Amino acid sequence: MPRAPGHRLQGCHVVSLRPVGDHEALRRAAAREGGRLLALSPWRIEPRDDATTRDQLRKALQASRVVFTSPSAVRAALALRPLRTRRGQLWCAVGDGTALALRRAGIARVDAPRRMDSEGLLDLPMLTVVRGTDIGLITAPGGRDRIAAGLLGRGARILRADVYARVPVAPSTAALARLRALRRRPWLALSSGQALHQILAQLPAAACDRLLRARVAAASTRLAALAREAGFDDIRVAASARPRDLIAAMAGTTG
Repeated sequence: MPRAPGHRLQGCHVVSLRPVGDHEALRRAAAREGGRLLALSPWRIEPRDDATTRDQLRKALQASRVVFTSPSAVRAALALRPLRTRRGQLWCAVGDGTALALRRAGIARVDAPRRMDSEGLLDLPMLTVVRGTDIGLITAPGGRDRIAAGLLGRGARILRADVYARVPVAPSTAALARLRALRRRPWLALSSGQALHQILAQLPAAACDRLLRARVAAASTRLAALAREAGFDDIRVAASARPRDLIAAMAGTTG
């Protein structure tokens, strides 16, 4: 018999690959359906604060279009200098969480795609015809490099500022023990292909095998394909990378 709303993940664990200290929103969303979170961070966020980064950020924020790729990018940039809109500038974010962080930082008008990933961002009208246009990209090394590649392919000039770094961290002994001890098939909340590759490379063989038996709620069809290539066999595509949408994808298929 299907479980009632609010209990559809009762007894299930949801594996989170968010950075260290960034699991709370997913934890709350899982708890609303009776699920428990297993935090398995592949890295921590390390803001940059040096003369080169400050200069890159200053130049990026002078571009006619400004793109932020994550809430972490907003927080790291804001720690270096105030964020202010220049006359005629257009600002956009890869998703609602990043857009909200920008609005809280004082940027009143921010566009974000309904499809909250790199491909959705590149489909925004402000980024489709950009030949000869300066675009400030505030981001981190790796991750969403397809944004820069896509914009360069359209003839834009990229003013890039890598304002933070993802520093790999080893999974804790306690987290590995919890993963191996799970009796019921867990769910994996997948919103980053880079995080997936990182954690699979880090895990010991037994823990890796256990994770690969998880069901997957992927934030996009691209991430679903990556999960399938990695060896997962039960994958659902969520409406977005929002924690509530990832959990809804899990809860809708859990009996």
